[in-house]
Amino acid sequence: MNGRWIEVWDPEDEVFWERTGERIARRNLWFSVFSEHIGFSIWTMWSVMVLFMGPAYHVDPAGKFFLISTATAVGALVRIPYTFAVAKFGGRNWTIFSALSLLVPAGAAFAVMEPGTSYTTFMLVAALAGIGGGNFASSMTNINSFFPLRKKGWALGLNAGGGNIGVPVVQLIGLLVIGTAGATHPRIVLGVYVPLIVAAALGAALKMDNLAPVKNDTGAALEAVRDRHTWIMALLYVGTFGSFIGYSFAFGLVLQTQFGRTPLQAASLTFIGPLLGSLIRPVGGAFADRFGGARITLWTFAAMSAATGVVIFASVQKSLGVFLVGFISLFVLSGLGNGSTYKMIPAIFQATAVSKGMEGETAAAYGRRLSGAAMGLIGAVGALGGLAINLAFRQSFMSNGTGTAAFVSFLAFYALCFTATWAVYLRRPAAATAPSEPVYAEV
Repeated sequence: MNGRWIEVWDPEDEVFWERTGERIARRNLWFSVFSEHIGFSIWTMWSVMVLFMGPAYHVDPAGKFFLISTATAVGALVRIPYTFAVAKFGGRNWTIFSALSLLVPAGAAFAVMEPGTSYTTFMLVAALAGIGGGNFASSMTNINSFFPLRKKGWALGLNAGGGNIGVPVVQLIGLLVIGTAGATHPRIVLGVYVPLIVAAALGAALKMDNLAPVKNDTGAALEAVRDRHTWIMALLYVGTFGSFIGYSFAFGLVLQTQFGRTPLQAASLTFIGPLLGSLIRPVGGAFADRFGGARITLWTFAAMSAATGVVIFASVQKSLGVFLVGFISLFVLSGLGNGSTYKMIPAIFQATAVSKGMEGETAAAYGRRLSGAAMGLIGAVGALGGLAINLAFRQSFMSNGTGTAAFVSFLAFYALCFTATWAVYLRRPAAATAPSEPVYAEV
């Protein structure tokens, strides 16, 4: 996979950027978005497949939640190696490979989606779908290298948002199939994606580039693992992205199980939350640019706590209308928080550099180096939040027949995230002027 390699790349040089860099970076961005978009759709396709699994499949709600949990878990874990694959193989080369690899879970699901297939087989095929979750990590790492610091917020927000929209798109396709062909034809959904996967790989092969200067920095990765801010931000990202992806997987199944919706009724509502949450992610980044990422994140968790309270009330009262208002609000708020938390990461590490006595470009370079290494790990841990959400739903429905207990646990977690954000990044230390005490209020 030799591919097309660019040997010199300096986006911080404004002359280079205006003459050639911006055009090349934008071209790579659009095709990266397309590939990541398809990856998200394949990763979350089991949120649609379970809607097709009627009584003839002999899989109870707890079993369905475990299937989507399996896909979530694998998608989170593969983000770590995918983060380092770009520097090893090249962004273009890895995008081609990661796109084509999506044919495996799509083809496997096409083969087994019928009554009579064993539950173990369904679990293995759901696990294969998890590789689509890794596309986010490699895509974000790749695009981060193409753009200058002043453009990263916009580029990464667009890349992530465009990828996240793959969730509501696969759910819309599922709705279209259920509404026209009925709930016994899941293979049509999978058939739609095979040519799209091939198109994503061809687009990457024809239009994307590899950057030779991008190298894996093992020292930065180890330093990021040892830095407490990596784990604090991972906790916050569990609350934002973990909520988004976990709710995306579970929404339709909760509507079916708790409110007795038919597959068509559930599918007609499932896509709304993920769509709004995806579209608002760049807005969260823009708000963070203007008001500070920590402030936006803090009030996002406060609002998510309030929305969760609404959902708990609706769950107890069995009010579908109020439940939808609260649950869709959680999607919107989690999308907003996705943008603000990711925007915090480079600023935090740059502030840490300043506290160590670094200045100017030295501090900025340190921030870029550590934040780039931390993003993959933070993204992986954040995605594990989706696993926790689906397992919490599974246990709640097994024990109580409703999701109320799960939502109570989510409320407690959002309160923890609110407290951590305020305590670490907004509460000024007593010795705020001491060089050893960085102030993160403007993060």
